[in-house]
Order: sequence, then structure tokens, then C-alpha cells
Amino acid sequence: MTDYQKGHYALQIFEIGESPRNLKIWIFASIAWILFGLFFAWHHPIARWVVGCWAAGVVSLVAANSIFKSLLFRLSGFLALTHVVFWPPALYMLLTERPFLASDVTPYSIWSGGVTAIILFSYIFDIPYSFVYLRHVFSRK
Repeated sequence: MTDYQKGHYALQIFEIGESPRNLKIWIFASIAWILFGLFFAWHHPIARWVVGCWAAGVVSLVAANSIFKSLLFRLSGFLALTHVVFWPPALYMLLTERPFLASDVTPYSIWSGGVTAIILFSYIFDIPYSFVYLRHVFSRK
């Protein structure tokens, strides 16, 4: 069994308390921005998709940790993998419908632009971390 350290890199145990301040700010601001989509969910299906995809990822993290009780599901790479698996439907809708490019600027168009930026920026880290994590999991003996 590998001894994992706490941290925010792909093969480290993710604990928010151990993360750098700027990462904590990013995480909490991103969650708040995504959940702000609940205000638009009644009238905008894309907002429902964004919040639903985020919630599905959270449920999968909680379920994997409580069912399997393995450190592998507490690694930052697994968190990144849940983003790569669950966020694409919402991102697809955001990029095909492009509500953030609406001719009239509304709170919804601002929110949709922000959440699109959050997902795309997160993927800069999530995609490589997912590959590192999967390589580690499938190369274990």
C-alpha cells in the first residue's frame, strides 16, 4: 500500500484544510458561483444541468468514500476525475447554446459566462490530474 501525503496534487489526499489559501478561495468561490445557478434553474434548463452535474459529482465522491473506504477515493486525482466525468453535459450545453453571448446582458448571462470559465479553467488541472490518477490506479499491483 502506498503512503499518501495530504495535499492538492493528483496523488495526494485532498483535504481543504491542507490546501493553500488561494486554492481554498478558488474552491469556495467556484462552488458558490455554481450554486448561484439555483436562482436561474426554474427558467433556464442549462442552469439545472450545471447544478445537477455538480451535485452528481458530489454524490459520487461521498458514495465512493463511504462505500469503498479506500484512500484511492480521497485522492485529488479522483476529485478531478469526477469533474471530467460529470461536467461535460453542462459544458456542452453552455458552449452550444452560449447564453453568455446574449445581446442583452442579464444576471443569467453573466452567471453562465462565469460558470463556463470556471469549468474550462478547472479542466486545465482536472484533465491531467485524471490521467495521473487513472495511470496510478491501473498500474497498482
